[in-house]
Amino acid sequence: MDPLTFHKSFGFDPIIFFTPIKPDPAKGQYFQDNILYSDNWRLTVTDIPGQANLTKRYTFTTPKKELSTVLAYNAHTHWQLELLMKEKSDIDIIAEYAPHPQCDVEEVNALANEIGEDALIRGSIPSFRPFGQPGCWQDLACLFGIERLILEAFDDPIWVAYACEVMQNMKKTFIHSVGGAKYDILELGGGDASTTVISPTLFNKFVARFDAPLVQLIHEMGHKVVYHTCGGMMPILEDLANMGVDAIETLTPTSMGGDVDLAEAKRRVGERVCMIGGFDQHKFFWNCTEEETRAEVRRCFAQAGQKGGFIIGPSDHFFDADPTLIRAFTDEVHKCRYDLKKP
Repeated sequence: MDPLTFHKSFGFDPIIFFTPIKPDPAKGQYFQDNILYSDNWRLTVTDIPGQANLTKRYTFTTPKKELSTVLAYNAHTHWQLELLMKEKSDIDIIAEYAPHPQCDVEEVNALANEIGEDALIRGSIPSFRPFGQPGCWQDLACLFGIERLILEAFDDPIWVAYACEVMQNMKKTFIHSVGGAKYDILELGGGDASTTVISPTLFNKFVARFDAPLVQLIHEMGHKVVYHTCGGMMPILEDLANMGVDAIETLTPTSMGGDVDLAEAKRRVGERVCMIGGFDQHKFFWNCTEEETRAEVRRCFAQAGQKGGFIIGPSDHFFDADPTLIRAFTDEVHKCRYDLKKP
């Protein structure tokens, strides 16, 4: 099934994830494999044979240096086998030559006009392609490696701030281009900003510092923003809300390696931001009874659903699930109702 058919068939409120970008011919930009390149940022993609999964090397040739990364692919996802940034100075190459993506507003609006009110359209602030994620710190972590980045945050914080600013400038270009796009919400953030990876101190010093201005800019362009931190969130709930975001996710429970207590999160920030996620898809979409799945839906609703402001959903992606349990999930969700007569 395509995503819209899947959502409708199983009773979800449909969401279409869609972030089309376009080249800027005036800047000599071109498009290949969903990646922007130019005369000074030439792209070569080569298959690496003999691997267990489809594996590709992406090489970017600039007037000063070549940068390359290796990705592997399976039916569900893709992952990185070789970092693009081998040296700290590689950020200077990216700053000087990497093209800045812009939103293809016409494509977004064409989709919005086609589906009407049948689904929400959700975009994301583009990551560095071919491999990255929306937030500034998160994108840099994908390029440089999260372990190395954490060490540099202590050893060379001036460089880390500069590198995050390079990422931020690329994202600002895209955000400036989304005016008039019929998005319902845009995503920012990433799991390497969660407190199962970094401390609240590092979050405020290198994540909120560079992502909060992007949130403000997104609002100035007329859009809402959801901040994605799959992993620990409880120590930074107020910090996330202070960034001015409209929604936070994924509210990952302890049973999935997160730390979120839905009732406590609701008490602390539930009146400031919309909360999205909170459901353990590994435990309740697979190898359990329908009654157990329904009970977990009710528990989530009791803890976070009262007075609204909560969108229940899986806490991030899931690759395996029993369709019967998915239907039990959505059926029980639709039975949850707010008592609007209560204050």
